Amino acid sequence: MKSSAKDIKLASVDDLFKTDESRADDERERVQEIAISELHPFKNHPFKVLDDEKMMETVESVQQYGVLVPIIARPSPEGGYEIVSGHRRHRACELAGKETMPVIVRELDDDEAVLLMVDSNLQRESILPSERAFALKMKLEAMKHQGARSDLTSAQVGRKLDGRESREILAEQVGQSRNQVSRYIHLTELIPPLLEMVDEKKIAFNPAYELSFLKPEEQQMLIDTMEYEQATPSLSQAQRLKQFSQDGRLTEDSMLAIMSEEKKPVQDRVMFTSDVLRQYFPKDYTPKRMEETIIKLLEQWKQRRQQQQQQQQKHHNLR
Repeated sequence: MKSSAKDIKLASVDDLFKTDESRADDERERVQEIAISELHPFKNHPFKVLDDEKMMETVESVQQYGVLVPIIARPSPEGGYEIVSGHRRHRACELAGKETMPVIVRELDDDEAVLLMVDSNLQRESILPSERAFALKMKLEAMKHQGARSDLTSAQVGRKLDGRESREILAEQVGQSRNQVSRYIHLTELIPPLLEMVDEKKIAFNPAYELSFLKPEEQQMLIDTMEYEQATPSLSQAQRLKQFSQDGRLTEDSMLAIMSEEKKPVQDRVMFTSDVLRQYFPKDYTPKRMEETIIKLLEQWKQRRQQQQQQQQKHHNLR
């Protein structure tokens, strides 16, 4: 098929005399000064931006030195720019009274934006359980979307690598087990008041995971029961609440009966973390095998103590 003259695009004089370096410079992302009012938060992003002590420290830094690291944003169809990475810096600029701030504008589709937004925030030192839960959920969904596309070959997406699942790849990327990633994501099934209690460390992670299997109306009923009992569920209580729910037997009376049980004092329990125990066992030992070995060693220790006591008693009788 012949091309018409109007389809032929001639290079401009400037283009003809450009060096390779100047052409590459044109393609590089540039830092732009953009009005604070033109920058909008990423839709439904899970990371909380609080006006706390750390924020005030950031505000002071911005006032003194400016924004040292530009934020990343993408053009918004509604106008302005959607912040992908840098919500806290944007808020600090607002509080510091800045009119503009440095921004790298990047063309990103929804999935690419989610992946960048999550990855840049997961590097923070302190992440709340709710933030991690929704961030992992958002990233997993974005990875699955990318994996379904036929034009992508990245090892990061979907079932592109030897049939591996997105969840498995995600677990590797965040340095957690696949099971732990799944447990965090399931926390998003908690209603907001319960999830807030997890963030505030009023409910521990393991009981919270079990409670996330309760129906929303059962979770609301639990909040009322906790307020009445002035107590939060232990792991064993949370597990029984979950079992009662799955059996269709969780009522106000059964929930109150479980929650009103007297808990054993913490002093009566002896707990070891896997990190403490692992230093005494080969790497291939499973938790079950570790437990069996510990019980066996304790039995041997108990027998030796009994033998020593018998010998001491025998010696005492001979005197």
